[in-house]
Amino acid sequence: MATAAASLRYFPSSLSKRSPGAASGGLVKLSHRRALSAARVAAPSREAEPVASLGDLTRVEFPILHQEFDGAKLVYFDNGATSQKPYIVMKTLDEYYRTYNSNVHRGIHVLSAKATDAYEGARTKVANFVNAADSREIVFTRNATEAINLVAYSWGLSNLKQGDEIVLTVAEHHSAIVPWQFVSQKTGATLKYVGLTKEEVPDIEQFKGLLSNKTKIVVVHHVSNVLGSMLPIEDIVTWSNRVGAKVLVDACQSVPHMPVDVQKLGADFLVASSHKMCGPTGVGFLHGKLDILSSMEPFLGGGEMIADVFQDKSTYAEPPSRFEAGTPAIGEAIGLGAAIDYLSQIGMQKIHEYEKELATYLYESLISVPNVRIYGPAPCKTDHRAPLCSFNVENVHPTDIAEILDLQHGVAIRSGHHCAQILHRTLGINSSARASLHFYNTKEEVDVFVHALKATIDFLTSEH
Repeated sequence: MATAAASLRYFPSSLSKRSPGAASGGLVKLSHRRALSAARVAAPSREAEPVASLGDLTRVEFPILHQEFDGAKLVYFDNGATSQKPYIVMKTLDEYYRTYNSNVHRGIHVLSAKATDAYEGARTKVANFVNAADSREIVFTRNATEAINLVAYSWGLSNLKQGDEIVLTVAEHHSAIVPWQFVSQKTGATLKYVGLTKEEVPDIEQFKGLLSNKTKIVVVHHVSNVLGSMLPIEDIVTWSNRVGAKVLVDACQSVPHMPVDVQKLGADFLVASSHKMCGPTGVGFLHGKLDILSSMEPFLGGGEMIADVFQDKSTYAEPPSRFEAGTPAIGEAIGLGAAIDYLSQIGMQKIHEYEKELATYLYESLISVPNVRIYGPAPCKTDHRAPLCSFNVENVHPTDIAEILDLQHGVAIRSGHHCAQILHRTLGINSSARASLHFYNTKEEVDVFVHALKATIDFLTSEH
């Protein structure tokens, strides 16, 4: 009974106990009105009353955040690995499985039609969210990793040959490196890596120097999951196009945190994951220019991706169906659509502005701790960091830090190489600790984290 009761707190049957605004995903605005109303009643002088932050206003929508472990309130600072989910996303998933679970595209009955409309509606929401020119440019995948593999196998194996070059940076996630190593081994193409500057950001001048008529594709991150830095994608696309190279952008750490306009960026391919943008796990997407997608061979074979099947051959559907073989992650895609609705209601520019402030506060608070070394550039007026800091403490292992923060203080961060071993080796380290924030985090949580970190360092460095 306890387990069942706990589950009710997270799903729609409990939403009736909450305000109508919460059930519709509108609690952000409702809470804001309540906060302002309370401020007016409690303090006639508005200037004396602190304004509730975006983190304060939105975190009520995330049930997982309201937990305690051994008396310590949970501080979730592992958003670079995955984000938490608001009520409306769980409500949407629950509604799909309770009321219209069915396979898409293949049935004429009511359930199938409703599921198909919701699934394709989610595709349209993704397209609008990143300003794609056409919803057919959005391919649903299991995650960003699969999206990159799709491009590597479907475009890379058909277009690369011995003597061609693939340009990457040393700061890429393994998911953006390993698939191209496979392609390199199969085709004879060469991998070229851009190093770091003394400010610990990818060296743009070196990048420009590596480009040549041998360069066929450039694979780069938008925002680094370790350094917190952002690359000038529009410039990179311009320079790459001059030598005839395609560009693939890993936008997993940018799409959830800032407005991303694929038409403005101009990249040929862009990938992102649902689970980092308040949506479910198990679904991500590839944006590809329609003419390029139409020229590519299928990635996987099976149902849905075909036009006609004969005994000795098959013909293929047009994109995006060509790249979505088999039954897709229907509920997850619909849940992603709900997450996009939620983020759009808040406003990505509002999220970005708040997170820039939060990022600076995190960096300045963390750098004040003795013997802490933060990797990546310092924030400044022109170059803003993402709301994450990878760091080490002198003579203390990052895994010990993460473990004690969790066990003794209820603070969840990540330790390890963050799927970026090449970058860590370039920095001269094997691993680091990482605190990564999202819009539902607050400065007060940063204070709790820094206080807990100081206590953890004292605990680990004191003589027992």
